[in-house]
Amino acid sequence: MRYKMLRRSLKKSLLFFSLCLIASLMVSPFKALADTPYKTFTQDGYGRIMETQTAYIPLSSITKVGDLSFKSASDMKITEEEEIYIADTEGKRVLVSDIEGNLLRVYGEGILKNPSGIFVTEDKILYVADKEAGKVVVFEKDGEVIKEYTKPEHPLYGENMSFKPQKIAVDSKGIMYIICEGNTNGIVQISPTEGGTFLGYFGTNMTSVNLLDIFRRIVLTDEQLAKLPKNLPPTPNNLIIDRKGLVYTTTQGARYGSLKKLNVAGKNLIEPDSYDELPAAVAVGNYENIYMLTEQGYVFEYNKNGSTLFVFGGKDSGRLRIGLFQKAVAIGVDRTNRLYVLDQEKNEIQIFKPTEFADLVHEALYLYQGGKYTKSKEPLNQILNMNSLFDYANMAMGQAYLQEENYPMALKYFRMAKDYQGYSDAFWEVRNIWLNQNLIMGAGFLVLTALFIKFLKYLQKKKQVFVKVIAAKEKTLQKPLMDRLHYTWYFIKHPIDGCYGIKREYKASYVSSSILFVLFMAIVLINKYATGFILKRVMDGRYDIFTDLLYMIGIFLLMTVCTYLISTINDGEGTFKQLYTAFVYALAPYMILKPIVVIISNIITYNEVFLVRFSNFCLYTWVAILLFMAVKEINNYTVRETIRVILLTFFCALIAVLLLFILYVLVSQVADFIQAIYGEVVYRLE
Repeated sequence: MRYKMLRRSLKKSLLFFSLCLIASLMVSPFKALADTPYKTFTQDGYGRIMETQTAYIPLSSITKVGDLSFKSASDMKITEEEEIYIADTEGKRVLVSDIEGNLLRVYGEGILKNPSGIFVTEDKILYVADKEAGKVVVFEKDGEVIKEYTKPEHPLYGENMSFKPQKIAVDSKGIMYIICEGNTNGIVQISPTEGGTFLGYFGTNMTSVNLLDIFRRIVLTDEQLAKLPKNLPPTPNNLIIDRKGLVYTTTQGARYGSLKKLNVAGKNLIEPDSYDELPAAVAVGNYENIYMLTEQGYVFEYNKNGSTLFVFGGKDSGRLRIGLFQKAVAIGVDRTNRLYVLDQEKNEIQIFKPTEFADLVHEALYLYQGGKYTKSKEPLNQILNMNSLFDYANMAMGQAYLQEENYPMALKYFRMAKDYQGYSDAFWEVRNIWLNQNLIMGAGFLVLTALFIKFLKYLQKKKQVFVKVIAAKEKTLQKPLMDRLHYTWYFIKHPIDGCYGIKREYKASYVSSSILFVLFMAIVLINKYATGFILKRVMDGRYDIFTDLLYMIGIFLLMTVCTYLISTINDGEGTFKQLYTAFVYALAPYMILKPIVVIISNIITYNEVFLVRFSNFCLYTWVAILLFMAVKEINNYTVRETIRVILLTFFCALIAVLLLFILYVLVSQVADFIQAIYGEVVYRLE
């Protein structure tokens, strides 16, 4: 009997544990699919890379086209009919298959030498960039060669410039955009007219100049500069062209210029908010979304403006896992949004299928970019139910509410998305509505307040009703501590006399200065955490007050001590107390005006940001002048001596910080050593 009861109890426990496990998986914020060997990330409004739901899952792979294998394939294109064109570089041909891997056609056998780039037009005309042959070969659909383009004879191309086409794209007019190996002038444009007319260079990258380059140009002679490596612009390594004629390029080592979207004039229209140093290929999706593939096998998906939607994939460590890559070189997308990635080392094409989450994002992207903001709310709500921190969805939802004139909700979602421009637009509408409703009442209140104050002054003048209040105020201000605190007003208006009062008349003390410094720190914290959203650069809900206080106290004491030490060895007359109190009093403009600036920052939009910036400029300039005057007058220096002492003070502070850092490293190493010894002793004793 006991055995049966124990058995039943065990079954119930196992059932309860299973239900709990299922429930925990159901409420997990991200659904990790078992067949994805990678994680998917997105970028939030603060620029942080955050994990999100899986956007694409590996579906299948193609390793052969019919019975034919491809080796070291360099390029791939997907047509609307879902035909896959593969530049089989080692096989010296172009293979065409369907999405199942069945062979449809073969181009260029016995004709091509090193096909490294291909492009297919809507009418199935195939352009092949053959680097080794030094030409572009054009094939009809049946495989017949209809045209070949070799090195342009135009003088602007460059007589000594070689013609080694690597990648190619063709617009609707038949104009070819060719990337040539070693040609740093830009993308070669060739028109099909007159057998191939050189139109010029397109989308040339800019050279980067650093401080070392500037220094070299200043100190080196022309002969010495000639011996140095030339500072040449990087050459694009891949490109694609969309239906609108916009050219997308990738360039390695160009940071935020690694992906460009160029109009017909060659002007870049985007600056992606994330990048990779080694981009390999680019493709354009069905919603004007952009896919950038990297050599390490990461796929970046952006919207048409360069905002990151997803990042997934990665490097295969040698286990040959589907979904990871050894050397990714080409990417394409079909009409059902499936992705195709060509791996040159694995000699395979991996196919990825979008998940439900990615489909919702694409649907919302299509509606949102088409101006159908209200219709986009349904998929956006589903996205936010799955991941409330997906900032692109929050931004789009805010835009939808803005179009519906639901400004409070728009403010909420724009703030969640960290979309400062959108928040500013919505707040302008909210403020405008409030002003329309309360302007007359507010003006009346100000008039009544002014009349009331004037009436109080009249009563005081005629009846002397506030004599006792004024006497109490004067008595309070005459107390030593209050008098020293009130001296702040005199100091900021008359800094020279103010420093004399601190130095000779003892108008300040440690107590009054410390009270003011505490007030200063409080206002710094208020400025950091209570500034208006469009000017705030601290994450909402994140407070690090203790660290902030340590930084302020440490920096202030460090600069004060360093100034005192440098002044002492440079015949300065000031004591540490005088410098300390003068420096605190010099911060008074910040304490007085900064709260007003913070209040203004909460009631302005981007159109009035200049008010805050100009106020801050005046404020910090005023404080800097007072600090300069404090060093000068307290130590009885000339202007030249003051500048010298200030520069030495900053150098002294730098040395002190370096010494503290070295001390911290040494202490950490000693602590780690002691901990390791202790652990070893405990282990041996056990």
